[in-house]
Amino acid sequence: MIESFTRAALLIVHLDSDLIEIVLLSLRVTCTGILIATTLGLGLTLLLELKRIPAQGLIVAVLNTLTGLPPVVAGLVLYLFLSRSGPLGFLGLLYTPFAMIIAQTVLATPIVAALSHAAITSTGHAVRNTALGLGATQFQAVLAVFQDARYAIMAAVAAAFGRVMAEVGAVLMVGGNIAHHTRVMTTAIAMEADKGDFELAIALGLILLALSFLVNGVLYFFQRKGRKR
Repeated sequence: MIESFTRAALLIVHLDSDLIEIVLLSLRVTCTGILIATTLGLGLTLLLELKRIPAQGLIVAVLNTLTGLPPVVAGLVLYLFLSRSGPLGFLGLLYTPFAMIIAQTVLATPIVAALSHAAITSTGHAVRNTALGLGATQFQAVLAVFQDARYAIMAAVAAAFGRVMAEVGAVLMVGGNIAHHTRVMTTAIAMEADKGDFELAIALGLILLALSFLVNGVLYFFQRKGRKR
């Protein structure tokens, strides 16, 4: 174990080309997926706050249910849609980074939407009524609610980031773990461990932990800064 950790540290220090390629692809896929998921999730939350949609309670219940969507189920459904015989097969997206982005977006969007909606619902009515009483429009009042719940929304985005960054099943099914094309950190860790190449697997695992720590550290910094205000 000591030898494996030592070699893993050397891979990181020497900026091994395969290691960097896998990490950069992981970041590109995950950050793009999170950006799209945040846009969709917050847009849906804003819509739920602005409009009285029929069956709104059912929509919220579905979002809460989808926060625990098994990644392999999401991967299977997307695989069926994107496969050559599927309805979207003509797009040729299967086994591409774009398919992996779609998978991560599907997994992350319900988390952002459900957690943001829960945070806004718990404290938003008082802020909204105050803003309306001060002469704000309905849209301005909702924006004030979002502003008040910004740290909870950041926590929702961080939770979604952690979920998709550590995800294996869906990206493996739609990405295929193809070297130099769709191999990301989690799929590479699983494959390298099966091969017995623990050095690369450990190096990727350490980087994955470091990224999670960094994201949560930034979130904690902003939350602490907000409490001081």
